[in-house]
Formats: sequence, C-alpha cells, structure tokens
Amino acid sequence: MVCTMPILRALFRAACTFRRPAQGSAGLPADDEVLLDAPDERLSPALVAAALGEYGPAAKLLATTRDGAEWENRDRYLGRLVTFARSRDGWLTDWLAAAPHDPDALLVKAQLAVRRAWESPARAEQLREVGPLITAAAESDPRDPVPWRLALDHARGTHATHTMFEALWEQAIRRSPHHYGCHVAALRYLSAAWYGSHRECFDFAERAAEDSLPSSLVQALPLRAAFALLIEGPGARTTSVQEERIDAAADLAIALSATFAPGDPWPAEVRNLLAFVLVTRGRWDEALEQFRRIGHHATSFPWSSVSEDPLGRFLETRDDTRLRAACATPIPGRADRSGPGGHYA
Repeated sequence: MVCTMPILRALFRAACTFRRPAQGSAGLPADDEVLLDAPDERLSPALVAAALGEYGPAAKLLATTRDGAEWENRDRYLGRLVTFARSRDGWLTDWLAAAPHDPDALLVKAQLAVRRAWESPARAEQLREVGPLITAAAESDPRDPVPWRLALDHARGTHATHTMFEALWEQAIRRSPHHYGCHVAALRYLSAAWYGSHRECFDFAERAAEDSLPSSLVQALPLRAAFALLIEGPGARTTSVQEERIDAAADLAIALSATFAPGDPWPAEVRNLLAFVLVTRGRWDEALEQFRRIGHHATSFPWSSVSEDPLGRFLETRDDTRLRAACATPIPGRADRSGPGGHYA
C-alpha cells in the first residue's frame, strides 16, 4: 500500500504557495537554530563539569537554589541533572562518597533511583525499595518541597490510596503552596490514566490555577489536564463541555505566555505544550504565535509523548502550522466569495 501522507503534504504546500505570496520564515528561527531542552546559563556549567566527571558546579548550583529557597529552579535543575546521570553517574558517585549526607546529593540520588524504578518492568516493587531514599532526602532539609514531589510520584507508582496521597500532598503544599512540580505530580495521580478521571483532573487544575500567583506556571495546569484528554488515544471523543474546558485552558495559558518575553527559556515547556494543544484544536494563528514566542527553545515534553523524535515532531508541526495559518488568511485585496462566514474551498 502506497503511503499517501507525503503526497498530501506536497499538495497542501503547493496549494498554499499558489494562494499566497512567499511568507519567508514567518518570524521563526531556522530549523538548525532550534535546540531541544537547551540548558540555561546557570545549568550549562554544571552539565559540562558533570561530563568531565566533576560534581562541584552541580553541588554549588543546587546548594544555591536551596539556600535561596528557589524551589521551582531547584526542581527543574534536578530533573536535568538526573537525566544526565541516567547514562553517566560517576560524578554523582564521587559526590556521595565525598559528602554522603549532603542534602543536594541525597536529592539527586533519590530522584535518579525513582526515575530508574519507573523504567523497570517491576516498577511498583522497585519503587517501594527506593522509598527510604526519598525519606532521607526529605529529612535532610525539612524546608524543601522537592522531595515531597518525589514522594507524590512515588505514591502514584506504588498504588497509594487517596488518603495516603492526600497526606503527602498536605506536606508538599505546606512547604510551598504554589510549587508547580508538586501540582503536576498531583494532577498525574488524579488523571484518568491513573486513579482519577478527566473531570477530577480539570476540577483540580482549574481550582489551583484560580488560587495561583500572577505569572505562576500553575496557571498552565488546566492545559496539562487538556493535554491528558487530547492524547487519550485513537477513537476517543470529547464532549462539548470538555472542549470548552480545553479552549478555556488554552486561553488562560495564552495569557500566561504573554507575561513572559519571547524566547524566555523559563516558560518554554508551557509554550511548547500550548502550541501542541492549539494545533490539536486547529487554532493555527494562535499556535503560530506561540511558536514565535518559543523561538529556539523546543522541549521534549510534550512532543516525546507522541514521537520518538521530539525535535523532529516539533519542527514538522511548526512548519505545518505556518502553512495552515498562511492558507487560512485571505489574500490581501481579494474579496471572500464564499458568502458570510465562509472560506475558500
């Protein structure tokens, strides 16, 4: 059977080229200028040093976030360091040998153990074994909410009851009421894929967004609920109420995105997720604007959820969005002949 997708794509490109004058890059960076999960200026030296087997810069970075109570940065940097340590952990081994009780080293150790346990076929059993590591990380600095985010992820994988999960949640928000990572962990637990439903997911996300601080990434939590619904699987159908909630979540995230400068790496993952949802909803012009605001900062999430080549999927979707947005815009000076509210065929 001949694959028709490349043919359809070529026809679509040709139609847009015929209908509209050349649009150039539409304000988008070239494909080879886009980076996947590019580290910021604080994280880069720590990753470079870790590649050389040195733990000092990573230790200094995490200590700085802990001393300054930069819990959002701490969680984000932790995730990136652990991703690196999955394949090259000699620097972490040396760090633990030199400072076995260091709160930052214990946190990296616990997160790495949780990540590896999640990847194991015997997930629940492996996760139960790493529970003491999370406890040790939490006890090493009682102010830190990040070990409690780990505990929430751990609870989901070990089939914790709602009562147990709520107790962990109370500990997390007591330390940081608006911590984005803890909210995402709670949202995953409440998702239809785990122990809740799409309705519970949206209810929780919308309440959290209403209570969040201005410019807080928690305002993007409903967008994550929308994403969970949209990727449920082939044949899944959404109700009109669900579609209204999806669009409302996108509108809220658009407003959040507008509070940050274009190209800012901090909201990059939210903007990538927003572009994905807007594309799925066929809101091409708005999606194209988010791709402009993303600039060079593609992120693995959400594209890795639908492709083994997240950067390739990002670039392909960005290009399709540019073309569709161009086709949806009438040619200047040409009347719309399709009637009121209509479009050209």
